[in-house]
This record gives sequence, C-alpha cells and structure tokens, in this order.
Amino acid sequence: MMPEPPNPAPFLETSRDEDAGAVFVLQSKGQWWHAGFHLTTAIVGPTLLTLPYAFRGLGWGPGFLCLTIMGVVTFYSYYLMSKVLDHCEKAGRRHIRFRELAADVLGSGWMFYFVIFIQTAINTGVGIGAILLAGECLKIMYSELSPNGSLKLYHFIAMVTAVMIVISQLPTFHSLRHINFGSLLLSLGYSFLVVGACIYAGTSKNAPARDYSLESSNSAKLFNAFTSISIIAAIFGNGILPEIQATLAPPATGKMVKGLVMCYTVIFITFYSTAVSGYWVFGNKASSNIIESLMPDEGPSLAPTWVLAVTVIFVLLQLLAIGLVYSQVAYEIMEKKSADVNQGMFSKRNLIPRIILRSLYMMLCGFFAAMLPFFGDISGVVGAVGFIPLDFILPMLLYNKTYKPPKSTFIYWINISIMIVFTGAGLLGTFSSVRKLVLDASKFKLFSDDVVD
Repeated sequence: MMPEPPNPAPFLETSRDEDAGAVFVLQSKGQWWHAGFHLTTAIVGPTLLTLPYAFRGLGWGPGFLCLTIMGVVTFYSYYLMSKVLDHCEKAGRRHIRFRELAADVLGSGWMFYFVIFIQTAINTGVGIGAILLAGECLKIMYSELSPNGSLKLYHFIAMVTAVMIVISQLPTFHSLRHINFGSLLLSLGYSFLVVGACIYAGTSKNAPARDYSLESSNSAKLFNAFTSISIIAAIFGNGILPEIQATLAPPATGKMVKGLVMCYTVIFITFYSTAVSGYWVFGNKASSNIIESLMPDEGPSLAPTWVLAVTVIFVLLQLLAIGLVYSQVAYEIMEKKSADVNQGMFSKRNLIPRIILRSLYMMLCGFFAAMLPFFGDISGVVGAVGFIPLDFILPMLLYNKTYKPPKSTFIYWINISIMIVFTGAGLLGTFSSVRKLVLDASKFKLFSDDVVD
C-alpha cells in the first residue's frame, strides 16, 4: 500500500475562473479515452522510426533491455505523477500545469521557471521537429514523382507551416480529441506498414548485407550508447502529462491511469515491432528515419512503392497532430496573458490576438525547421536535456515529497535510485549528444536540402 501524503499548505494561484489559459485552452471536459488519445499522440509518433537507429548504438541485447527499462520506468513515472495530481485535486488544489504542480509540491519559486524553461525547450523542439519531418515527407513524395524537380526542402517546410497555421486555430486542447484518435490509428497504420516493408526487404533478393557490430573504439561505443539512450528517452517522453490530465472532466481521479494503459498498449505493439524489424534488416546502417533506409539514394526501393507512399502519407498526417499537441502549452501561456476571460472565446477581442500569436509561433517553428535540418542529432539532445528531467526525475521527487514514504520502504529507495541513475544518464547523454552534434557539424548547412542523420 502506498502511504497517504500529508496535507500541504494551499498553493496560491490565479482563480481558475479568471485564468483565460485554463478556461479556454485547457478546458476540462474530456473522458479517460480522450486523455488516452492525447497521451498516445504525445508519445507514439514518427520518432519511433528512429528506434532501429538507436539500436545500432546499443546492439540487440542492450537495445531490448534499454527499450524495456525505459517503458517500465516511464509508465511508473507517469503513474506516480497522476497519483500526485489526484491527491492535489482531492485536497482542493487541482493543478492543470506542470510548472504549478512542481512549484506547489516542491515549494520553490525557481522550480516554476525551471519547468517553464524545460517545457518550452521540449515543446518548441518537438514543434520544429514535426514541421521538419513533415516537410521531409512531402519532399520524399515529390522526389519520387519528379526526380529532377526544382523544389527544395525549405519549400515543403513552408507548405507544412502554412497548414499548421490554419489548424492551430482550433481553440482548446479538448477540441483535438478527434484528431488525436485519428493520430492513434495512423501510428498503428504506419508501424504495421513499416514492419511489413522491413520483412519484405529482409527476405528479398536485394536484401542489404547485415552487420550488427558496434564501433571498434571503446570510447565511441560508450558515447554512441548514451546517445541512443537519450534518443529512446526522447521517444518515450512527453513532458505535458499534467496538461493532458487537465483536459479531463472533474473528478479526474483514476481516469489518467486508464488512459496510460491505452497508450502503453499502443507503445508495446508499435515500438518493439518497429525496432526489431528495422534493426534486423539494416543493422548498423539503419538511418535515423527507417523509411530513408527503405528508399536508398542508389538503386530501387527495398519495398513496394505504394506501401512506402502510404506510410509517408500516414506519417505526414500524424505529424500535424503532434505539432498541435505540443503547441498547447505555448498557446495556454499566450492566452493567459493576451485573452480576456470575461469575453467569449470567439469574440473579436480574443480571436484576433489568438490568430496573430499562434500564427507567429508556427512561423517561428517553421523558420527554424528550414534553417536547422539536423533532426537525428537534435532529438538526442532534447531527450537528455528535456525529457529525462521532466519524465524520469521530477515525478519521483514529486511523489516522495507529496506522500513522504518512510526511508525504510522499497518505494522510497526505488524512486531515489531512478532519480540518481537517470540524472547520470541525462548528464552523459547530454555530453554524448552534443559531441555527436559537433562531430557532424561539417555536414550541417543552413537551409540545407537534406536532413542530417
């Protein structure tokens, strides 16, 4: 049995009724399955197509072990955070923002701004990455239809940004529930297609030579392993669980766990199948986007063209949903400052600032996506710097501070152990990911027509 926490002092915050970010963007109307849709979209995205690439820095055994540990630890972490949120709600202090939850439980003003900084880095990074990958998907299709065409990657990024500006005007997180259900189906769809394509490629006469060896240098092995760990952490991370739980109609107690179970069922199906099939076929030659490995620059595609085309379309469509989900924290911050809660959500007073601010935010993400197409390397840095603190360290600290389990209990020490291990992994992962960025710097070119692996 988990111990019942003491009742901490009330957390002083703006009244929910006077908070436009809460009233408009983080409307609390959803059911548990809606939270499951949001959570699945936040975690199960096209970044899972980098799993074979992550495996190439670990090998079969450590790769399986790392993937499983990350899955178990993140489920446990999100469960603990949900318990803390449920406790605060029962105490009359329902928190709808990660930053307010952390500041309430930890009682530290700097923690509020630390979480804002990390969340902003994650959400902006994911927004940029979603637009970049969606632009790459369009470029892949264009290159197949018109091999000598004149359009460049940044042209497609501009097209995606224009679409994102339009659909970003959906006013609330809850209004994305149908889009995110479609996103869940899309993630299952392209995962199955990729697995089928990899099996086809691996059993065909054009199957690539398989080499699962790691780097010969021990230092290179170590750095690659921690880069891979950071990438897997980024794939499992989301950093917005409190904001997702905020969309649940009160009382939210217990509902988030059901959403987690839904999400992790999809994770189990998609992550393992994609990692195993992709690494089995391509080994240490796996690209940071396994679709690129299936469509080599030289020679024919290694899978039926129609399968790859449908896969790319599914990925493209889901990236739009992911970009929307990870923009909600930025929109909530904007509306808290810019909107008048006493006037209607669609009043001219609130609608015009919303359109302007959200459009500017998307244009900024699109600009950086076009300027810095270094997705494979950046995802490792984001995982180490952003997702590891928010998803692997803070939830355990929040639980221990809220429920105050005795130091003699197993749960206290398992939480402390996870915090220590992942603090170390985060530091080493940051160093190794930044090192890879530096080593690949010679390949980087602003507004390049190619995404660097």
